[in-house]
Amino acid sequence: MRGSPDGGCPLRRDQPGFEHPMTHPIRSRTPGRWRAWAPRQLATQILVWVLCLMVVTVATGGLLVAYTRANDLDRQYELRALGIASTVAQMPAIAAALADGDPQHQIQALAGRVMAGAHPSYVVVTDRFGTRYSHPNPALIGQKLEEPVAVLDGQTHLGIDPGSLGRSANAKAPILDAQGRVIGQVSVGILETTERAELVAGTWAVVGFSAVVLALGAIGSLLLARRIKRVTFDLEPAEIASLLQEREALLHGIREAMIGTDDDGRITAVNEEARRLLGLEGTVIGSPLASLVPEGRLRDLLTGKVGGSDEVVLTEDAVLVINRMPVQLAGRSIGHVVTLRDRTEPENLGRDLQSAHGLMNALRVQEHEYANRLHVVAGLLEIGDTDTARGYLAQIAQGSATLAESLRARFAAPELAALLVAKTAVAAEQDVAVVVADGSHLEDAGVELGTVLTIVGNLVDNGVDAVAGAPGGGAAERTVTVLIDDTDGLFISVQDTGPGIPVDRLQDVLTDGYSTKPARPGIHRGVGLALINRLVRRHNGTLDVFAGPGGHVEVWLPTGARAPASAGTLTMEEGTA
Repeated sequence: MRGSPDGGCPLRRDQPGFEHPMTHPIRSRTPGRWRAWAPRQLATQILVWVLCLMVVTVATGGLLVAYTRANDLDRQYELRALGIASTVAQMPAIAAALADGDPQHQIQALAGRVMAGAHPSYVVVTDRFGTRYSHPNPALIGQKLEEPVAVLDGQTHLGIDPGSLGRSANAKAPILDAQGRVIGQVSVGILETTERAELVAGTWAVVGFSAVVLALGAIGSLLLARRIKRVTFDLEPAEIASLLQEREALLHGIREAMIGTDDDGRITAVNEEARRLLGLEGTVIGSPLASLVPEGRLRDLLTGKVGGSDEVVLTEDAVLVINRMPVQLAGRSIGHVVTLRDRTEPENLGRDLQSAHGLMNALRVQEHEYANRLHVVAGLLEIGDTDTARGYLAQIAQGSATLAESLRARFAAPELAALLVAKTAVAAEQDVAVVVADGSHLEDAGVELGTVLTIVGNLVDNGVDAVAGAPGGGAAERTVTVLIDDTDGLFISVQDTGPGIPVDRLQDVLTDGYSTKPARPGIHRGVGLALINRLVRRHNGTLDVFAGPGGHVEVWLPTGARAPASAGTLTMEEGTA
């Protein structure tokens, strides 16, 4: 389905500009008359097929009802005829007259009275030899039956008899004398014309009911067709299949993680990248997204409890940028789409580049300073004062080596000493003094070096940024003090002379994405302290942030704490406060 020209919701079939993705190529190659023979729409097909099935079903049901009704009527009329025949056979006057040969023709009169009262079509009384003693047609009285007498066995008989008067439901009952011998037969029948009239009346009732059912079925089919058209947005099966293929290709072909949810927060679509970043396993389609993600800021962003665009979330192994957008189709909300971008490597590279840029600026300042000193040395040599030049060079060399040697003597890890030297040089460019407290000492605290460098680097950057951005006077007022000690576990303390953190924001500074500093292009704020908090919790340590004035953060890690192998994957450095 093609979207609207302005990029909004997709167009419906009845709106201008709508094009079917599957039928458009056919239209361009097929004559106009082909459209008249094109397959009917899905909704129309459903309507036609439902109506056909209902017609067949109702017609078949009507025939079955009519057939069953006819059989029932046959049986009912046979039993009715049997009742009349048995009653006549048990009349003493009939038996007596038949035994005497009916000289007074009483049997015909009695049969006439029975016909007038019970309304059978005929009552025929015969002797055991088949000679008629009564019949609706007097001309047949005294003549023999065309078929043998059926009740000579002393039993009653039921059936459909073609008879001389026509097809009828017939019952035959034996006439017995005083000794119980069969002396004759009573045959009672109800012609099919009487039965057919009642059957026709019942059939019309069935036809009327069937018509009502068909009308209701037609209305239901129309409503169903409209419902299907609304649900499928008037798309045909081939178009739906094509869209499904395109959706699957797009969903699993992009590198960005994507999760689709319905209005109830249940997952409707998810790709492999999203599974990897969120640690989703097994079947998750149809499950509430909130039940699959641990409680915290990540779940709040994924479920929409916390809004915003390009929100940064720090997980155990990655830095994620999350966006959550509502999805509407034809003016109806159908859920939300959440995209997650793994920004771990770009964030690391960006901060590495930022650190390198800071070192380059520091080296540029030092280069300028050393150039000035070389000019002094060159001038002294030019005027021939070599002793003064020699003393000046010794003083410069001793001053440059003092800080590095002091740090190297206190810290067994040369990487930590080098980090502090570099941070000191970068801070000096911003007129901020980084001071390592006299009691600082680190031999081997049993903590991975990468964790130590990450914590120290982020805390020092926090302090330098806070002091450099605060109004102040002399160097004493623009100071960051670092204390590192391994006497009882690893203790790291960083204090600065900046404004510090307000009391009501002490918990916020540990939240992913929270920062009081202005945003910079390409750099996501609010990661540094959150990362330190993750590392500290992973090592079962403590992190204390103290309120201002002046920034003060303390970290303690137990001796011998070892982080998982993935602990060093997040190494970006950034201030958060």
